[in-house]
This record gives sequence, structure tokens and C-alpha cells, in this order.
Amino acid sequence: MKIIVIGATHAGTFATQQILTEHPDYDVHVYERNTNLSFLSCGIALWVGGHVSSPEKMFYSSPEALSALGAHMHMQHDVLSVDTKAKQVVVKDLVSGSTTTETYDKLVVNTGSAPLTPPIPGIDDPRVHLAKNWSHAKTLKDLTPEIKSVIVIGAGYIGAELAEQYALNGKQVTLIDALPRVLAKNFDSDITDRVEKLYTDHGVKLALSEKVVGFEGGDQLTVTTDKGSYSADIAVLSIGFRPHTDLVRDQLETLPNGALITDEYMRTSDPDVFAAGDSATVHYNPTGKADYIPLATNAVRQGILVGHNIDKPTVAYMGTQSTSAVELFGMTIAASGLTTEGAKARGVEAASVTIEQDYRPDFMLTTAKILVSLTWDPETHRVLGGSVFSSHDVSQSANALSIAIQANMTIEQLSMVDMFFQPNFDQPLNWLNAVAMEAVAKANK
Repeated sequence: MKIIVIGATHAGTFATQQILTEHPDYDVHVYERNTNLSFLSCGIALWVGGHVSSPEKMFYSSPEALSALGAHMHMQHDVLSVDTKAKQVVVKDLVSGSTTTETYDKLVVNTGSAPLTPPIPGIDDPRVHLAKNWSHAKTLKDLTPEIKSVIVIGAGYIGAELAEQYALNGKQVTLIDALPRVLAKNFDSDITDRVEKLYTDHGVKLALSEKVVGFEGGDQLTVTTDKGSYSADIAVLSIGFRPHTDLVRDQLETLPNGALITDEYMRTSDPDVFAAGDSATVHYNPTGKADYIPLATNAVRQGILVGHNIDKPTVAYMGTQSTSAVELFGMTIAASGLTTEGAKARGVEAASVTIEQDYRPDFMLTTAKILVSLTWDPETHRVLGGSVFSSHDVSQSANALSIAIQANMTIEQLSMVDMFFQPNFDQPLNWLNAVAMEAVAKANK
């Protein structure tokens, strides 16, 4: 069987590995327009901030590794067009300039996502940078010692981390977002209010609820919003991504944003075309619907599923809770599932509660506060999401919440689920039990 894999960041790398692990005799051809694959872009801010031992270690695979498994690697090759009815792709060798037409039995679309770059006047100024791939990362790393000020546009995870690292490295930082809160799509205000104070305490200027309308040159780059203007040596644009599916979106079913809709076996509306990663939808368990959540964790799992199911439907997709975490200014901030704002945006009824307590007993010489939130379905009491915030590393609580959502646990079940007690680590009643008990009390009023 001849399989063509388009794109080899996370989903493509894992799909290729799994296909050849299970079917070493398959004829697998991988087309990648870049010179590298498997770059962990989530580490860009950490590299910029000087927390990476070696940038080479930000790659977990290589063309050579996939070739050793039996893949035919075509690096620096761009797929120009796809005809799903004829089962053909047109490919251009970016080095030689030659073009060929190739056929396939099965196609795997892992074309990823592209940074949003709206048609704002001046956005093509060379001092406006992106933070998506290896090339962007190298540029930002090289520029860091040379600049004194930076404007970060977009206060999602990428922008938030970049703004933090620039601030910790002594740069003058302005963080702009059109939404009214930092990390507004990831956490509710009980946490983001505290996050915003962390930024202002570290000298970061926050320009929230401001939409960028223009960039202007001069001695410094000036970013103009609908409410003001800000100047700095450079700007980094990180306002989100769009699925990079132009090759096939007119031939396959998609969400309105172009993300390819797949079934539980990662097949698109054409059963011989699979999709995974940032080019595809996910099954979002808190809502039970297809959603677009571009995360490396989703891409890896979907890529593995492509390998399991490339021959025949074998392993069904369990879905995702969009579990994630970030560390900002020494604080752990983690979440899984829906926030109240996320529920509202998706038309889902949700109740919520927030508690704050010491993470371990007061008789210990030291302890720290932990803020815990929980959301649930007010009718079924099913856990829909939760988040944690603390100077103590409570990041694994997000994974526990993910399991609770995956298992369709109710707040009553979470309140009584067995969790250990040991004074070094927690209270007799773990904070997840405690917040669930508070939810039960609220739900039964």
C-alpha cells in the first residue's frame, strides 16, 4: 500500500512512526517543505529566556530517524495540489524547482496551522515577528540580546510566556490583546486577575481590550491600537492560528474555519484521506462536539491513531479535554476542560465554584495557597472542567481533572474519589476533593 503523508511536525511524525511500526512493508512517502521536523515550538519562550540546554534537543525526531523505519523522506518538498478523486498530489522540489505528480492509496493530511496575520497596515514591517516554527525561534533568540523593548501582541499561552520571559530578562514589555483579560480563553477571571497582577508587578504594561490597527516605522516600531499607540524595538505577533488546509478544504468536510472534520478513526469525509494535528478537528469531551484546539498533545495522539487505523478501523479516538499548563513568574497555572467563559461561548450551561486553601497542613514549616476552580453541568452534575493556581507545583492536578472529565465523573464522585494524604504533599482532604465537595454543597442548595 502506498501512503503519502503531507507534513511532519507532530502528527505527521507520529503517524509515520506508527504506520511503519505496524506495517513495515507499506510504501510511505513523507513530504515536508522545511528542512527539519518535530520541532517543539512550545519551547520557544523558554529558549528565548535562556532555559534550554541545547536547541537541538527541541527536536525529538529527524528525517534520518523516519528513514531508518522505512519512510521515503522528501524534505524541502511542497505539495502544490491534491486531487482526492484521482488520488493524486502535485509536488514541487523546492531545491531543484522540478514538479512531479504522485499517486496514493491513502493520504494523511498533517498540514498543521499557520499564524494569523490579518491585513493590518504595516504588518509586513521586518520588525514584526512571528513565533511558530524553528526559523521564527532562531530569529527571536538572536534578537533578544540586541533589543531593549518589545511589544507582544496576543495574550494566549505563547504571548503570555514570551512577555514573561522578556520581562524577566530586563526588557521593557507591552502586552496587547483585543480581549479584556490575559489568558482569557484558558482561565476565568478568578485566576487571570492574579496573573495580570504578576505582569504589572514585573513592570509589564498591559493593553487589554485593544485591537491593533496599524504598524508604523521609524527609529522604533510603533503599534497603533483602537485606543492608543506603543513603541518598541520589535513586536511579536501571536494572536492565534488557522488550520492550513487550503489544499483540500474544497474537497472534504470542514468546520467554518477550515479544520478538517474527522471521525473517531481519524478519517475525513473521504475514507481514504486521514487528518490529524492542527489541520484537523478534535472531539472535545466536555461538549461532545467537534472543536478546533491546536495543541501538540492532540496532534501526537491523533497521529498515533492514524497509524493504528490506516489499514482498517481499529482504535477509536477517546477525545480530548484540552488539558494544559503554564508557569508564569514562578506560579503554576493549569487547567482541563471548560471554564465558565468557555462554556458560555459554546452555548453550554455550566455552574462553577472556586476555593482557596493551603496545599498542605499548617503545622508544616512552610506551605502555600492554592486556588482551585471547578465547573460542572448543573443538570447531570458531570464534571466539565477545572483549573488550579499556586506557587506550589500543582500542575498534575490538571491531569487528574482530565481523567475525571474523560470518565464522565460527577462532582459527587470526584468529591469522594480516593486520593492519598501525606503532610509533605497535601491535606487530609485533597484540594480536588475539597473543591468538588464545595460544588456538591452549592449544587444542592
